Amino acid sequence: MSRGRGTGNAAVLRTQLAGVLVRPGRLVMTGLAVVVAAFVVFGTVMAQQITERTALDRFSGTPEATSLIVTANGGGDESAITDAKINAVRAVPGVAEVAARTEIGVSLAGVSPHYLELQGDPGTGRLSRVQVVAGSYPDGPREMAVNRQASQRFEIEPGDRVGILFPKGEDGGTTTVTMTVTAVVRADSDRQATGYAPAATINSLGDMKEYPQLDIRAEPGVSAEALSERLSPVLQGADGAAAVITPGDTVRTQEANDAAEQYAEVFQLIAMFLAIAVVAAALVATSTFRIVFAQRLGQLALLRTIGARRGQLVRALAVEGALVGLASGTAGVLLALGAGHAAPVIAGAAGQTLQAPGVPVPAALAVVLGAVLVTVGAVLAPALSAAGVSPLQALRSAGTVSGERGIGLIRVGSGLFLAAAAALLIGLVFLDMPEPGDANYDASTGLMVTVASGGLAFLALIALGPLLVRPVLATVGWPLRRLGPTGTLAVGGIGGTPRRAAAVSVVVALGVTLVSGTLVGVASLRGWADRDLALTAPADFDLRVSDSGSSSDGRGNGGSDGLGAEAVRRVKALPQLVDATDYRMTDISIDGADVRATDLDLAALPTSRQLYTATGELSDLGPGRVIVNARLAELLGVTAGDSITITTPTKGTVRETVAATLPSEAPMRADLIAVPADLEKMGASSRPTGILANAAKGGQTARNAAVRAIEKTVGPNTHASLTILAEDRDDSSADLEVAATSALGLLGLTVLIAVVGVATTTGLTVLERTRESGLLRALGLGRSGLRFMIGIEAGLYGVLGGVLGLALGVPYAWLAVRVLNIGAPLLLPVGQLLAVFAGLVGITALAGLLPARRAARVSPVAALGTTD
Repeated sequence: MSRGRGTGNAAVLRTQLAGVLVRPGRLVMTGLAVVVAAFVVFGTVMAQQITERTALDRFSGTPEATSLIVTANGGGDESAITDAKINAVRAVPGVAEVAARTEIGVSLAGVSPHYLELQGDPGTGRLSRVQVVAGSYPDGPREMAVNRQASQRFEIEPGDRVGILFPKGEDGGTTTVTMTVTAVVRADSDRQATGYAPAATINSLGDMKEYPQLDIRAEPGVSAEALSERLSPVLQGADGAAAVITPGDTVRTQEANDAAEQYAEVFQLIAMFLAIAVVAAALVATSTFRIVFAQRLGQLALLRTIGARRGQLVRALAVEGALVGLASGTAGVLLALGAGHAAPVIAGAAGQTLQAPGVPVPAALAVVLGAVLVTVGAVLAPALSAAGVSPLQALRSAGTVSGERGIGLIRVGSGLFLAAAAALLIGLVFLDMPEPGDANYDASTGLMVTVASGGLAFLALIALGPLLVRPVLATVGWPLRRLGPTGTLAVGGIGGTPRRAAAVSVVVALGVTLVSGTLVGVASLRGWADRDLALTAPADFDLRVSDSGSSSDGRGNGGSDGLGAEAVRRVKALPQLVDATDYRMTDISIDGADVRATDLDLAALPTSRQLYTATGELSDLGPGRVIVNARLAELLGVTAGDSITITTPTKGTVRETVAATLPSEAPMRADLIAVPADLEKMGASSRPTGILANAAKGGQTARNAAVRAIEKTVGPNTHASLTILAEDRDDSSADLEVAATSALGLLGLTVLIAVVGVATTTGLTVLERTRESGLLRALGLGRSGLRFMIGIEAGLYGVLGGVLGLALGVPYAWLAVRVLNIGAPLLLPVGQLLAVFAGLVGITALAGLLPARRAARVSPVAALGTTD
């Protein structure tokens, strides 16, 4: 009996596999999504190897030729590295080269304190960290080189002379040294504006007597260990303290590991997005297997009729899925392997250097095994459904009976239960929602619950999707029906197979949910960042007087008591500036608390449109009415409409009404904003404290021109300092843009797999409906009309997925932003969402182009004669 059963299993398996080999196109379409997923996953493994190997090769700050590194141990003067000890080290037998290292933070002279890191480097030899790309490396006492970042940021080139402010003494003073830029250099280890010169030159200019580090290269044939033993007596002081000697290989390894570690964290984050892409691939594979098995319903029914058991069919179909997974996973891995090894070649042709990856066999086997498991898991539900076909169905010709049966009460109940659970979790989130600004609230728990609710809601969408297809189509399909019979047929073709349409649309909806949620979240966070920057960086430039210095410089520029009227007039008249407005700041006291008050004109600054209030309105500011920030409002316990008494150093007390309170700080870190007349009552000087202004044009070049114009207008002999607030805004915006772009790029993998699913489903549907296509052609539908109809059907998958995805993505993004409790506004980037929706519909329509052309090429006679 067991032998007969085994023989029967083998016969059923041979029959199924023979059917698969007869139609290899269906096999390719079935595994296409898995190929993409395997390619993406193993491609990420290859990318990580390339990144880490490149980091190991390029981003070490220690040159390859360095044998030993000597660092001061902080044990006292005797362990310090001085010029005398450097000369002694050079005299030790076996020492081929010595490079002293030093660094100091300086600023470019003028009213704008541009920060520059000066580092000591020999510039030549095997211990140099830099490579000259323009000019010649400095060798004079007041010469320096700059990297590309500094050259572009400060617009300085070889031959330019710049003033450098070196720290002097411990009282915070500076001394100005005019230095000549002789070269632009490239250094892989630095990512900020940096200058370079021999270490002795920097120490001399900075009045420093010691060096923090020495790099030493041993002569050929001298080991690092032997040289270290020779150096120890030289580096040991009279008190026994000695500098620390470390092998160069050890330091390089640590530097490389530190560089690679930051990329490891990035790839761990990427793995989360890849998991979503794998889920999408599994959903697509499930859908395609269901379609393929439905098309083979007659064959399965005949096997049941001649005695094949349901378990035998399920096992045979599962083996088929495993073979599809094996072939697809292997193809994806091989494609990724080829792409990974081609990347360094392509980069080399573009002038970049990337290290070649290896052949990570364990990772490749793991990806292939994962592909097999995903496809076997995806095939089980369709296999159980298809294998349950009644033998009587062998007499039927419809190929989609099994595929389009009702979803059943169990599935409906499960979907409703999941939806209720998701709604319950949302309710719990709202119950635990804190008041805005609650500093004791931990958002991590709320975010986890929100993600869990979103996961349950998506599972509910999978279960209830077939019930949602026709109601959604009834709405979105109305314009298509106005196109005539072609549009009506397209809508009917999708609506006639709701389970299939739901299976494909749900994958599209997954991508749209994630992309739209990210766009909404980024828009809200960008709005929050804009509001914060409206407080900390309300304009591009802030020119204000310092707290010390004489009262005037003789040119009307002013001193510590404010800017002169002539200086204010000249700065405001600069054509390189717009939105220039002066302001005053003064110190007052309210109920014993020290308060900083200003008369900054909010209406004069475009960024003020980003501000909002906790109570009252900004427009209510006026004589006798002030705006207070959150700290002062909480300290005094006041809201809009309350009165406060202000104590001034010279004017006595002043009574004011609170026009509005802010939810956080006020612009320029002020505590209170008043109109100019009221600020004078509080004892403010008649001279402006500073000027806020924006560059007349966008871009770094226009900003640099504005800085030079301000510096020239105000002059060097002034106690005013210029702060470039726009740099903080640029850094904040750049960080947000990088994060958003990276997230959207990774989430695009899910959309890619969804589009593959649409193409696969459309292609299989075209095969399934070959006779129908022939009949339509026979009734007069032209080739272009048939292509148009199939393209509309493919596009409708995008429409359904887009509608369902937006319905999930936008509310959950808003909920996540609210849970963060950072005061971010709930914004809706309508333009971006419409672009995503329209783009997705267009892409899915294009995905049906190839199947549509194939269907249109078949003659009506041949199509009507097709049996499958």
